[in-house]
Amino acid sequence: MDFNYNVLIVDDIVDNIQIAMNMLKEENYNLTFALSGEESLSLIEMNNYDIILLDIMMPEIDGFTVCERIKSLPKYVDVPIIFLTAKNDIDSISQAFSVGAVDYVSKPFHAEELLSRVRSHLELYRSRMILKNNHLTLQIKAKEEKDRLLTELEEGQKEIIYILSELIESASPETGQHIKRVSQISKLLAAYHPSMNKEDQDTIFHASPMHDIGKITIPKAILTKPGSLTDDEFEIMKTHASAGHKFLKNSQRKILKAADIIASQHHEKWDGTGYPNGYKGEEIHIFGRIVAIADVFDALTHKRCYKEAWSIEDSVEYLKKHKGTHFDPQLIDIFMEHLDEFVAIIRS
Repeated sequence: MDFNYNVLIVDDIVDNIQIAMNMLKEENYNLTFALSGEESLSLIEMNNYDIILLDIMMPEIDGFTVCERIKSLPKYVDVPIIFLTAKNDIDSISQAFSVGAVDYVSKPFHAEELLSRVRSHLELYRSRMILKNNHLTLQIKAKEEKDRLLTELEEGQKEIIYILSELIESASPETGQHIKRVSQISKLLAAYHPSMNKEDQDTIFHASPMHDIGKITIPKAILTKPGSLTDDEFEIMKTHASAGHKFLKNSQRKILKAADIIASQHHEKWDGTGYPNGYKGEEIHIFGRIVAIADVFDALTHKRCYKEAWSIEDSVEYLKKHKGTHFDPQLIDIFMEHLDEFVAIIRS
């Protein structure tokens, strides 16, 4: 048994305190006393006690009020309080328990009774604290395990996206460098947008490589056709956005859900003339609006089977010209404000 318990005895009669201390000193407790309710509350604020023996009938502040005030303190919620009382009527005993006491000892004290009750409640208190600490330890371990599993799941999502990105590259004439540049541009745009936090930036970075996953359903003859597509061919090409949504829509994982949004919405336009759903303005998810700019800027500045690379200047003018029609005006303003950084990504 641990004997290093701190015991506070509160009574306005010195003789009662002396009697209780003489009985309890046999257990080598650390004993402190107070001669009034106010004094006890001051001591309790400054010190930590493992049990409190509290008289009921005291001047100014009675034991019931002191007990209520002690129990209002968070660190004393579980600390046992035993009333020392000459009042043995049922109403007083009931009130003692109702304000938070765990037991009572009648005056005059009997040594064995007092020692036994104090010892029992200290052991219960210690056991309760051990259980609480163990529970806290288990909660911490459970959180650590949950975080570990979530990290593994997130890494799994990233691995799936990497594998699917390789698949996209094999089906589409665009190189892997396009996918990487779109990811970097998207993350940078997100970093400068006031509504996007660090988690959002990381999510769009890892999800944006999936923006054209639906192209694996498009015939290679259309994907690799030099020159412009016919109207019918373009209608087929447009289906890649809906196809991407079909592939990803059932995932409940954060990154893959973001990839679903991006795949299905990065061809929507600010004025509502995009596809596949004709979303307008902020109906288009911020991820879709960001990747729309990143995808178009990179596509314009690099050679494709159907066109030569545009100059940086012409590509920037295209973005400016379509601000508020194709692209989110606020995002275009952010892009222009930090243009040198985006151009550096294009040239990397």
